[in-house]
Amino acid sequence: MDKNVKRKKSAAILSVISNTSLVIIKLIAGVITGSVGIISEAIHSGIDLAASLIAYYSIKIAAIPPDEDHKFGHGKFEDMSGLAEAILIFVASFFILNESVQRLLDDDIHHIQTGLGIIVMAISCITNFFVSQYLFKVAKETDSIALEADGKHLQTDVFTSLGVLISLIIISFTGYVWIDAVSAILIGLLIAYMAYKLVRKAFNNLVDIALPEEEEQIIRDILAKYSDEIVSIHRFATRKSGSKRIINFHLMIDGNLTINQGHLLCDLIEEDIKSHFDDSMTSIHIEPCTDDCESCHLQQVAPNTCQKRNNKAMENF
Repeated sequence: MDKNVKRKKSAAILSVISNTSLVIIKLIAGVITGSVGIISEAIHSGIDLAASLIAYYSIKIAAIPPDEDHKFGHGKFEDMSGLAEAILIFVASFFILNESVQRLLDDDIHHIQTGLGIIVMAISCITNFFVSQYLFKVAKETDSIALEADGKHLQTDVFTSLGVLISLIIISFTGYVWIDAVSAILIGLLIAYMAYKLVRKAFNNLVDIALPEEEEQIIRDILAKYSDEIVSIHRFATRKSGSKRIINFHLMIDGNLTINQGHLLCDLIEEDIKSHFDDSMTSIHIEPCTDDCESCHLQQVAPNTCQKRNNKAMENF
């Protein structure tokens, strides 16, 4: 098994264990204290748990090698997990907001036992902080959108738990129980915003949006190193499937080169790109240049000035 896949799976399992524990203690604390804020946090952690499970299984499926039905691999399953997680978060935010508003409008608001709630929220903040930082670290090193999404869930949980913790401390000093419902409403709104951001990122990958401009520029810089052998580059297209970057372009080269020479040039370019983007798939279509400048798509360049044409082609690209 690939080393990166092992690391991603281990990180996802850690997230599952952490979220399972937090869901249990928050639910118990929420029922005992009567705090809608803590119960909202339990729901939030439940969504985080579901997200962790989705992340784990999507990573597992995405690691399956290409087959007859999925010739580009199974990376899109990892992208789909982000969209599924976002939908779950939207549902959770709706229930949290609904329950919080109902509690706020209820004239008969019961007393909240803040002591236990403060302890549980403090534990939640500390636990989620360290787990989310670890997930971000592994996500960055393995380029996993599933782990990044899971880490963002837990990072949001840190702030929402901190909000509930502060509200419970204020209630313990002032006795203003309505603050609990207000903090839960803020949590619901924050979760909904996070879901919106996740939807955008997951949707972009699913509809094959191009790689970020800075990554495409790295590829352009690599190709510029071979400008003496390249007449022009066109139909340049990039996309992402899970953590895999897929790069395609047409390469016009000297028509007098042999097949072996053209193939060697492509191998060198592919290896150069792979040295920068380890998990990448580059497909190059070679076209011969016949020096028929009248029909060339760079016909504005005078005939028999191939070096100028090379430079112009790379500038345009």
